Amino acid sequence: MKIEYFTLAIKNLRKRKLRSWLTMLGIFISIATIFTLVSLSLGLQGAVEEQFRLLGTDKFFIQPATGFLGPLGSAGGVILTEEDVKFISNIKGVKDYSYFVAGNAKVEYSNTERYMMVWGLPPESQRVYIETGSLKTAEGRFLEEGDKYSIVLGNYFKTKNLLDKPISVGNRIKINGVKFRVKGIMEPIGNPDDDSSILMDIRSFREVFDIPKRIDYIMIQIDEGEDIKEVAERTEYKLRKFRDVTESTQDFTILTPEELLKSFKKILSIITYFLVSVSAISLLVGAIGIANTMYTSVLERTREIGVMKAIGAKNSDIMWLFLWLEGLSGLA
Repeated sequence: MKIEYFTLAIKNLRKRKLRSWLTMLGIFISIATIFTLVSLSLGLQGAVEEQFRLLGTDKFFIQPATGFLGPLGSAGGVILTEEDVKFISNIKGVKDYSYFVAGNAKVEYSNTERYMMVWGLPPESQRVYIETGSLKTAEGRFLEEGDKYSIVLGNYFKTKNLLDKPISVGNRIKINGVKFRVKGIMEPIGNPDDDSSILMDIRSFREVFDIPKRIDYIMIQIDEGEDIKEVAERTEYKLRKFRDVTESTQDFTILTPEELLKSFKKILSIITYFLVSVSAISLLVGAIGIANTMYTSVLERTREIGVMKAIGAKNSDIMWLFLWLEGLSGLA
């Protein structure tokens, strides 16, 4: 009997090909959308956690309370300085450090000009920065102590022709009207902002941008065996005293990998909820389409049901017919 139901279902599929394919297409799209969005959400979370794993558990970060690159004049014009860095470097548990200053500049090359972000780094203290970003050079080298008017460029300057023509080591480009020699081209990182970055020795940066003291971000690496939370708390307490501020008036923020990951996870949770909502809507639309087709199919077969009942079919027989017929070809 079940084989007969199956045969009948196949016949109905062939009889109503267009409606069957359109309905199945709707089902496939709904299911594919759900799997794609859920996979995207899980993949995004995995990628973020992997980046934090590469970042390591032996580094924490310090920035002004106004935030990285906060607006000038905000919070009373609070800034971090090289004096702060020197003080932090002597705190127990601190192994190494890097810091940078950032500014927007006019960049010119081969009759093309663009406004881009430039990062000023101390060549003698850039190891932690390089390690934090997993940076490598594809051509040339990173900045070295004694370099002046020297820069290292992101990979897009060579491969994506950000300034119309590919740039190589040894070329010169103008930044705010001053010529700089390219010392290195970095390997691609995968982030457009990083791959189009410009790294400059900090002494030249301060001259070109006329920023004599400000530091935008400090990266601290702790000694092996030290507890990052304890070192971060110790640094926060001592830096607070050094800057003559209290806990309520503290003008800087310390971020550990755990805190950064928590912040990112909150954002990812919001994105995940949004994607799940979109998936649910997609599933609902697909379900309504299937229900509509099934309902229409039942109405179309009212005469068939009447004939079956007239010749002695039981309700269970009709139920099995629709479980097979509508489950497989009720799309028809």
